[in-house]
Amino acid sequence: MATRVILAMSGGVDSSAAAHLLKQQGYEVIGLFMRSGVAEETACATTAGESASGVATAVLPVINPRSNKQGCCSASDAADARRVADMLDIPFHALNFQDAFARIKDYFADEYLAGRTPNPCVMCNNWLKFGRLWEFAKTVGAEKIATGHYAQIQSGHSEDDAPALVRGVDRSKDQSYVLFGIDRDLLQNILFPVGGFEKTKLRDMAREAGIRTADKPDSQEICFIPDNDYSGFLDRYRGPQETAGELVDMAGNVVGHHDGYQNFTIGQRKGLGVTFGSPRFVVAIEADTRRVVIGLKEDLAGRQLEADRLNWLVDDLPTNFRCMAQIRYRHTAAAAEAHIVSEDRLRVTFEEPQYAIAPGQAVVLYDGDRVLGGGWIR
Repeated sequence: MATRVILAMSGGVDSSAAAHLLKQQGYEVIGLFMRSGVAEETACATTAGESASGVATAVLPVINPRSNKQGCCSASDAADARRVADMLDIPFHALNFQDAFARIKDYFADEYLAGRTPNPCVMCNNWLKFGRLWEFAKTVGAEKIATGHYAQIQSGHSEDDAPALVRGVDRSKDQSYVLFGIDRDLLQNILFPVGGFEKTKLRDMAREAGIRTADKPDSQEICFIPDNDYSGFLDRYRGPQETAGELVDMAGNVVGHHDGYQNFTIGQRKGLGVTFGSPRFVVAIEADTRRVVIGLKEDLAGRQLEADRLNWLVDDLPTNFRCMAQIRYRHTAAAAEAHIVSEDRLRVTFEEPQYAIAPGQAVVLYDGDRVLGGGWIR
């Protein structure tokens, strides 16, 4: 009897190709589109491509392959996912996960208003795609869950042959960073069918298979902020906030004023509202004083960080160990030494200074291509 798999289908090429691959491999595939419960048209993404969350309206329009606003949460995405499932002759369901999406929105708003830089894609994976998805899978007798993420689950990395999360083959699309928070015990139940492919080859395969989403563009926006207007979202979601304040230099001198510190991120250079003879960058955001600190590029450099809310995907790590550490999705992992200070505190010291270490982002530790675990930068 074939192994039953619940596949998160977002209407993009990655999860569509994953469905095709799983069927080829002999699995009994059931597609699941995750609705946010919000009756509006939105777009959604991780910066690497599609994700598996979704929103639905009563209308299921036809795909527009030339649109640069394709995502994973619009009604058209729901239509694309259903049509792919129909073409592949697999059962398809759309379920409402409004409560989980609300939790992600709350997290996002809380972090920005605390002066930190959130990563909703990590939380969406932790709470929704590898939380609620697995809960649903168990109710229908599925042994596995799958998504279109560019990552891989491999065995043979330890004496007990425990499954390991490793980088995807396509380094430009690798999404292992945003998956570090997965429950380690769940790794044995996860499939990443597209993780062993380059994106261009995956599109070619989807095209040859007649999958309608083969040329659908990757999306770039956060699912609940399709216009990338974070400040506007916060105003609508939480109401107007008293976040305006001063722009100050590294010495604390006032050099200007801003309309809200939530409009800034660590490392930002453009849109500061003040000009100097040389480039300036956001170095720190002080939510308590509502001050945004700006400085030179060298002021962004740091060799050490601390993290909490740790999640480990391996057993028996020493207190101190060498690793490669990645501090944001598009950051190139850098050589570092990790020190496990306590059960929920990690200190990472880099060999070379790293730029724009942002509180609220994740630091993920690697041994080669294998994800060891990580935590949230303080």
